[in-house]
Amino acid sequence: MTDTDTQEELKTSGQLPKHIAIIMDGNGRWAQSRDLRRSDGHRSARETVRDIVRVCGELQVDILTLFTFGTDNWRRPWSEILSLMQLLRDSSREELDELQENNVRLVTTGDVGRLVKQSRLALEQTIKETANNTGLTLNLALSYDGKSDILQAVKCLVEDVQQGRLNPKDIDADQFAQKLYTGGLPDPDLLIRTSGEVRLSNFMLWQCAYTEFWFTDVLWPDFRREHLYEAIRNFQKRERRYGKTGIQLQQETIGNNGTP
Repeated sequence: MTDTDTQEELKTSGQLPKHIAIIMDGNGRWAQSRDLRRSDGHRSARETVRDIVRVCGELQVDILTLFTFGTDNWRRPWSEILSLMQLLRDSSREELDELQENNVRLVTTGDVGRLVKQSRLALEQTIKETANNTGLTLNLALSYDGKSDILQAVKCLVEDVQQGRLNPKDIDADQFAQKLYTGGLPDPDLLIRTSGEVRLSNFMLWQCAYTEFWFTDVLWPDFRREHLYEAIRNFQKRERRYGKTGIQLQQETIGNNGTP
């Protein structure tokens, strides 16, 4: 079966996830297993990112979120942090043509003001250049963690109340979600984590309340579109009930289809 055939099969065999989030894990272990530097693992993963962005665009996925740099990653050796910042700077500049060619819009989630200046400026320029693109939205989670995301949302709501812009009685889940870094983006339908780790690692704690999880032992630099297809197939077999029963969902489906 060709790649095109596989994609057509996925499009017709069930609902595709509109928003896919990926915890890209295993770059360091991939490098160490080859007696390479950890920075070599991060750079080797760049081709993986490029291909997964391409295939998500081809599948007409709306949003791809990549957990690129967590807040806790600031604790790593400064040499590794600088290497990651340089990679972000270089990728922002060198991948622009690819993003434009594939109609990809770049956005970010997190406290990006903490990023090294040259990396942040390069990133901001690419975001500006791709702002009008209408295809896949590529969301990079940078200097991000789920707990801080929730805390900053609470602080925003408190400020709105203190300034008289908001009545505390009017606060609901939708208003809270709008104050998160991801405000305006739908929650992930599918979360993929590579490298065999089976945890969220402080990623999108609020947003992943009803997300379907898929874990693989494959290290991120070895992750290929075939693994993404496998994850999507698994997603399509699941019944997303959101607290309802399977019978209720069947009845709603019948009603939406207009079948008596």
